[in-house]
Amino acid sequence: MRLPHVNTGSGRLGFVLELWFDFSCPYAYLASRKAAQIARAGGVELVWCPMLLGGVFRGIGAGEGPMATLGHAKAAHNAHDMLRWAELLGVPLRVPAAHPMRTVRALRTLLALPHSRWPAAIDAIYCAYWQRAEDITRDDVIANALRGAGVSDADITTALDTADEHKDELRRRTDEAIARGVFGAPAWITRDILVWGQDRMPWVDAVLAGWNPDDGPPPTGPRPFGESVQRFSSPATLDVYFDVASPFSYLGLTQLPALARAAGIVPRLYPILLGALFRDIGQVNWPLMAMPPPKAHYFRREMDRWAHWWGVPLRMPTKFPQRTMTAQRLCLLAAEQGFDTGVALANALGHALWADDRDLEDDATLHAVLDSLGLPAGWIERTRDPATKQALVANTARAKDAGVFGVPTWIVDEKYLFWGQDRLELVLRALGGWRPVHG
Repeated sequence: MRLPHVNTGSGRLGFVLELWFDFSCPYAYLASRKAAQIARAGGVELVWCPMLLGGVFRGIGAGEGPMATLGHAKAAHNAHDMLRWAELLGVPLRVPAAHPMRTVRALRTLLALPHSRWPAAIDAIYCAYWQRAEDITRDDVIANALRGAGVSDADITTALDTADEHKDELRRRTDEAIARGVFGAPAWITRDILVWGQDRMPWVDAVLAGWNPDDGPPPTGPRPFGESVQRFSSPATLDVYFDVASPFSYLGLTQLPALARAAGIVPRLYPILLGALFRDIGQVNWPLMAMPPPKAHYFRREMDRWAHWWGVPLRMPTKFPQRTMTAQRLCLLAAEQGFDTGVALANALGHALWADDRDLEDDATLHAVLDSLGLPAGWIERTRDPATKQALVANTARAKDAGVFGVPTWIVDEKYLFWGQDRLELVLRALGGWRPVHG
């Protein structure tokens, strides 16, 4: 049985929008600043769902959470990423020196308040943590935050005095989150569909409008990247690091020609060996396979959701993983002929693997792909040349030196690094002149 939540009205669409959160998560804080607006636009009630994020991590076998095991490059990127999103959303964010703080006391106090006070109380505690960098483990800090939000002294005193009585309720809520597939914050659930992240808010909007992301494109049709963006000329450079062995590289590269047209640039392509990069930076060879089961399940589903969103074919290949050394060398040879040839071959190889279930370790497959683009069959023999081999090694070393830790990675002006197919909107902003304050 699900626990009662605040604002459980059905809304005009007959369902609600749940936001699962913990005060310790900066991305949940960012989502909280936009959640009411999203719910109003979708014509549904917003249901605040507090949980103990550390309890979720332990419950799904993630230990102390992903931040505890991040490599240096990825941790640095995540720190920039969080501040970039705050900047783009117009939300003040200051990381406390004591982050992460224990939020058990604040969460239990919230549960002890009347539900009518929850929206103001949540906002107040988040502001104390992520705007003023205050120690929300202290009762006086919690009390001052709530008082500033208009909560009466009587309600504050009662909530603090009875907070520990809600220990079991917080545990039950955390268990409910796990049971419903939540593995991190923020987690949005509506129409029994889970969407994770502050960066997936357009998906939440689409789900509220009727999209089933696991069944096909949005009701208005696929949303190819770059169709409705402003076109401009920019002197910026864009370096693209990729390996067609990655489904997320495949997805991102399908949108690269549109991005290049929108930005008026010619990207520089850098095929790399992802496995060699992982080895050199001490990262597991296939991060998806090292994730806790709920997170891995979600990410496999997300690959399909991105394919539906952009209207591109995708299916998990029968043979996975595959060694793409020869394919990547071919991409390198194609990139030497110019961007158009390079991206065409990379996309054709990605399509062969991630849409047609072909074996990129088989020379016959590679011959067929080259032939489909009118490219020389002799390139396969050239992939065995020492110079070609060394060039791919050099690209991989260049990626490491540039701070790359996964693919696809996009670097604007040799300075601003963005990771993932889900950061293309940020890449386009940077190409158009946006310079993130935090790098």
